[in-house]
Amino acid sequence: MPPADTDAPVRRPSDVYGLRRDALLHAPSVPRCVGGQPGPFFPTKVSVPFTIGSPPPSAAPYGLVVDDHPLVAQGMAEFLRLHPGLGTAHHAIGMAEALRLVARHGPPAVALVDFWLADGATAPFVHNLLAMAPQARILIVSGDHHPAIALKARKSGAHGFVHKQETPDTFAAAVTAVLGGALWFGPDAPDAAGPLASGAAALAREVHLSPADLGLTPRQGQILAMVLEGHPNKPIASALHVSEHTVKEHITAILQKLGARNRVEAIAKLRGVRIEAG
Repeated sequence: MPPADTDAPVRRPSDVYGLRRDALLHAPSVPRCVGGQPGPFFPTKVSVPFTIGSPPPSAAPYGLVVDDHPLVAQGMAEFLRLHPGLGTAHHAIGMAEALRLVARHGPPAVALVDFWLADGATAPFVHNLLAMAPQARILIVSGDHHPAIALKARKSGAHGFVHKQETPDTFAAAVTAVLGGALWFGPDAPDAAGPLASGAAALAREVHLSPADLGLTPRQGQILAMVLEGHPNKPIASALHVSEHTVKEHITAILQKLGARNRVEAIAKLRGVRIEAG
């Protein structure tokens, strides 16, 4: 056997297809697409520079969907995966499962959360999620039309509300808005407060609002709760150990806050709402 040629080049593991590592390190950067393929609702993709041989970029932001209907949750997660600002999406059918996903994957960039879950209304979950991930943006979704849902979503700390009957384009616009730091509480005006309206549809379940949610004092909340139960002024005054005149003054202030002209209109606005008077 002839002696080995000591002058022959030795192929090192760092060589790839005959290219040496230093050549790879100086290769020109190429665009890398984040977030999957363009879709009809998110036509523009986000590209970031990526140089062959450089360390991989940090994990792409992800979306989280929380809905106790598995098919709905999976479908909304697939929809979020089309967004150019998200690398992927995960879904959960309950609050505890959602918090475990956050603990495993880190804070989501955006979370779409159904207002009604099998665990109950989601206001406590929103508080817990924001405690774990203060930078997360939260969109509440619901099939209920009652404006108290959007009000409670806002007061719980969520960044927007979208009705489930909205179009995919509206959902896309809402996700983009909250990811950009805006609020979304109205179909045409993302920063609109969405005050309670008359003639609202009945709620599927009772919504609990605190007096503070409605801009009322604790005493006004107690009086409003009794008004919603049908009590006239005199029994309210007797139960709260105040004068009937004081009750009338409070009711006048309550009606102004609610934008109602009389007690009947106030009751109509708050149909399906329970006041947590404490």
